[in-house]
Amino acid sequence: MKKVIAQIKQTVAIILGCILLSLSIQAQNTVIKAGHLFDSRTGKFLDDQTLIIKQGRILQIGSNLKYEKNDIVIDLSNSWVLPGLMDCHVHITANLPYRKPDNAEYYSTVSSSLRALNGAYVATQLLNGGFTTIKEIGNDANYASADVIKAIKNGWIKGPTIFYAGKIIAPYGGQVGGINVENEHLWHFEYIDADTPDEIKKAVRKNIYYGANVIKLVADQFAYYYNEEDIKAAVDEAKKAGLKVTVHTLGGEAARNVIMGGAAAIEHGFFLDDELLQLMKEKGTFLVGTDFSFDNWYAYGMDSAQAKQLSTAVSDRLKRAYKIGTKMAFGTDIIIDIPGSNRLQTNLKVLQSWKNAGIPNAYILQTMTVYAAELLGIDKNRGVLEKDFWADIIALKNNPVENIDAIKKVHFVMKTGEVIKNE
Repeated sequence: MKKVIAQIKQTVAIILGCILLSLSIQAQNTVIKAGHLFDSRTGKFLDDQTLIIKQGRILQIGSNLKYEKNDIVIDLSNSWVLPGLMDCHVHITANLPYRKPDNAEYYSTVSSSLRALNGAYVATQLLNGGFTTIKEIGNDANYASADVIKAIKNGWIKGPTIFYAGKIIAPYGGQVGGINVENEHLWHFEYIDADTPDEIKKAVRKNIYYGANVIKLVADQFAYYYNEEDIKAAVDEAKKAGLKVTVHTLGGEAARNVIMGGAAAIEHGFFLDDELLQLMKEKGTFLVGTDFSFDNWYAYGMDSAQAKQLSTAVSDRLKRAYKIGTKMAFGTDIIIDIPGSNRLQTNLKVLQSWKNAGIPNAYILQTMTVYAAELLGIDKNRGVLEKDFWADIIALKNNPVENIDAIKKVHFVMKTGEVIKNE
């Protein structure tokens, strides 16, 4: 009997020891020593800062903070540390042939499941490249991105926090021209036809049902386009679910309708004049400019003259928007990879347009962090490295305020307190 009691005591002691060890491990915080820390509110770096992270959030931040001996310490004292970057216009499941984009062929030969696998692959690339939050803006077959999001939440893959638009809502025809009547509605693979306020409301509800947490419309693909009442119908319906509306439009009267209808953002806006940019400033409408470089335009099949003309026009609009003070959030819009470059590298080709426009590097970083967070409605917990914010943190070897291309080489990535990459 004594032997049995002794064994029981020994077992209990082992169990208690394991529990205490587990509690000790759980009590550990993560400490990051940052040599240079980007304050995205001011656009300046602060030297010799310490961040203490607990349960995925920033517990403390400042100089010479005290921490426990058993805390996990990550030394980034020789690095430039920033909030995780954000891209407000991506298409992770789309990958069309270089210089030969053909939507109709793509719809008929590439399944939703294959698109989802492509999306998982690209999502991992973007996270490893420092983009901890993205806005997936549609063109993802039959809600393929919704499954990518589920895979990330289930822990099957590592990927960014994804804001998702579902299928793009558009006047009849989506963004696909030249389809013959025998193949009518082929575009429904990626678009929802909605030509009245009631149809728009129904389309908004359908997207929300299938996982959307942002709504996207196309305003002016064809001669017919949405009026102010149409835009307002989408905005009001989305607002009931706490969501925002963003709209593809290039300029002109269609863009004015988008602004006056209350959309949160214009996507692209390549041909916005100063009057419309000023109106956007007054109404608080964001510009997600998707500012293609020459290389990006050329990848889409433009000849050299067209690519040069369009990239010049994009940089000019970007320069004018910055001068006027229109709110901007960073976005890329890539669906065709440049040979020899992956999706992340192809996305970042757009930085050339920002450089050509003479936009300050600190401001570019702000469009990728604090301003993007404002547009996405997460500025209370992401986009800035402050107490109680989620610990989405990246580190670079070089100073991006001196050279924005430094963001192309991210050696440390943390998402909600989990270390994803540390090289």
